[in-house]
Amino acid sequence: MNKRPKLNIPKTRFEKLFDLVATLVFLAWIGYLLIVWGQLPDEVPAHYDSAGVVDRWGSKWELLLLPIISCLLTVFLAFLEKHPEWHNYLNLTETNIEFQFKNSRMLLNVIKNEALLFFAYISFQSIQVALGKASSLGFAFLPIYLGILFGSMAFFIVRSVKNK
Repeated sequence: MNKRPKLNIPKTRFEKLFDLVATLVFLAWIGYLLIVWGQLPDEVPAHYDSAGVVDRWGSKWELLLLPIISCLLTVFLAFLEKHPEWHNYLNLTETNIEFQFKNSRMLLNVIKNEALLFFAYISFQSIQVALGKASSLGFAFLPIYLGILFGSMAFFIVRSVKNK
């Protein structure tokens, strides 16, 4: 298939629900940031090492970077979600094209929303550290984050390969 058709495949209930949850978390994140802004010290955690310990402090204005990055990433991935005909496939045929498009779109949906949720968690934890209510992201954060992210990718890749 050199020229792939554009199929109109409605979003699944799962995709709609995950988008809704991520949107609500994003709005709560921005709301929380606005509420605590006046209480934040001038310096807040700006970077963490692989063990989740703060290894650089920066201006509280740096806390605005994660919501901005999340917003840009979400818009970009949502745009790509709408165009599964642009994605790369290993075994695309006329009989499995609808499944493959939906599977690829769901992969992007999951990655998009997981990234937003993880960025929100990092921002929340950074605020907690800045306010003296926590000391780090936690040692388990990085392995959990990577496990969920790569586990999700593996799940959808395996589904794609199995559906020849």
